[in-house]
Amino acid sequence: MRELKPWLRLIFKRPGRLMLGGVLILATLLSGIALLAVSGWFITETALTGLLLAAGTVATINLYVPGGAIRLFAVSRTVSRYLERVYNHDTVLRLLTDIRVALFRRLAASSRRLRNELTGAQWLSRLTSDVDALDTLYLRLIAPTALAGLVTVLMILLTAILFNLAKAFIVAMILVAAFAVATGGVYLRTRELAYRQSDRQESLRTAVIEHLEGFAELTAAGRTGKHGAWLMRQAHRVTSSQTQTDTRKGWHLAGTQFLINLAVVLSLWFGLGLYQADMVSGPVLVLLPIALLGLGEVYAMLPDAFGRLGATEASASRLNRDCAGNHIADRPTQPPSRAGIALHAKNLAVKHPGHTVLLTHFDLELKAGERLGILGHSGSGKSSLADTIAGLLAPAQGSLSCLPGVYLTQRTVLFEDTLRANLLLGAPETTDTELWRMLELVELADRFATEPDRLETWLGSGGNRLSGGEARRVALARVLLNRAPMVILDEPFTGLDSETRSRISRRMDVYLEGRTVISLAHGPDALPGTDRVIYLTG
Repeated sequence: MRELKPWLRLIFKRPGRLMLGGVLILATLLSGIALLAVSGWFITETALTGLLLAAGTVATINLYVPGGAIRLFAVSRTVSRYLERVYNHDTVLRLLTDIRVALFRRLAASSRRLRNELTGAQWLSRLTSDVDALDTLYLRLIAPTALAGLVTVLMILLTAILFNLAKAFIVAMILVAAFAVATGGVYLRTRELAYRQSDRQESLRTAVIEHLEGFAELTAAGRTGKHGAWLMRQAHRVTSSQTQTDTRKGWHLAGTQFLINLAVVLSLWFGLGLYQADMVSGPVLVLLPIALLGLGEVYAMLPDAFGRLGATEASASRLNRDCAGNHIADRPTQPPSRAGIALHAKNLAVKHPGHTVLLTHFDLELKAGERLGILGHSGSGKSSLADTIAGLLAPAQGSLSCLPGVYLTQRTVLFEDTLRANLLLGAPETTDTELWRMLELVELADRFATEPDRLETWLGSGGNRLSGGEARRVALARVLLNRAPMVILDEPFTGLDSETRSRISRRMDVYLEGRTVISLAHGPDALPGTDRVIYLTG
């Protein structure tokens, strides 16, 4: 259960909403039980009155009070259920927002190495099924369990009021046993199964996505049928495990219903003794047994919830392991100690975990406002050095301090959103006038001025509605809009012809004036204006 603690703390940050949602669920449950009990009392009272009249005995019955109570509880049950569904589903969506925001913050603070260890299919599973397993914890598990316990206590108190403490104690023992069978019993018998099943489902989901992504390669290799057959075997294992889990949940549900019915029979038996002693009337006699029958609906939700708890723990464990660990403690957060220095690297070594060293004994000092060009062939370590300076890769050795900056990576990344949204990631407060000015700088103003939606033009998945050069210029514009004191540009002009590159490079000087700039490229013609150039020969 410790895997759920950080997420439970996050959920309980909205105590007011959780409490009100619980009250609405409780009102629904109590209205349903009261409706069932009063209806039973009224039917019994009507039947007894009819028998007395048939026997020639004078008898009367009050139709208005029980009839009004039935209508009241029927309406209150309907209204409270409607309000509960609307309000609690809104609460779940808010909790989902909280969970996703917290998750993305933890991802942003974690090491890029950890993020790169998982495939896209695995991240898809984390951000969909694993998050979904957490966002319904309140509505599926916490609220029903707490309210089932509360309603059970109310039923025990009602037993003590109608009968006596001794009989209430016997009924309490049976109800407590039913509660334990529906909750802890299910959890203990299904936890390991559900935990393993969740891992298998995650592996199967990942394998299916990879099968679809690599279908062309599998077809070319003639392995489509064999790989498909392997997937079917994995799916059979998952369904077999699910069947076993469902069977255990079903037996526990049956045991729970048996204990509730046992409590009903005992309460009816106790009531018969009191009825024979003229201590209770016939309608009152059936009031408690029918109310106890209403617990069946309350308890019916619990076995399924606790049967999934092991899988929820597995999801939480994966998220905690893959998204929260190894926060970047070595990110350069302080500027160099000497005034006028933007970057200072001493005896720096750059390497990716599990790989050989790319750079070693690297020393560099940049003055504030200086523009440095770094040239080198593919594999010389340019991008890895840029990642290290940007704080995305921890130095393998040596010391590094620098001013905060903005980084244009070698890979062009655009989001499936509008042009405006993609540009504003770099500077959220930028006005439309400034956005158009920047688009003019990168020679995209005419391109989007002719679009019907202009700045609201949808760029598509990964910017697939744009050419490679256009996408690169949008990413460059986003970086230039950010006013960070240091700018790192890794291959800023990828996909551009020499003339366009030259024109944009000259215009960039206005936006880069006074800022420290580090540009990386394969050749000098792919660099913007620089004060000096160094060559990496590794």
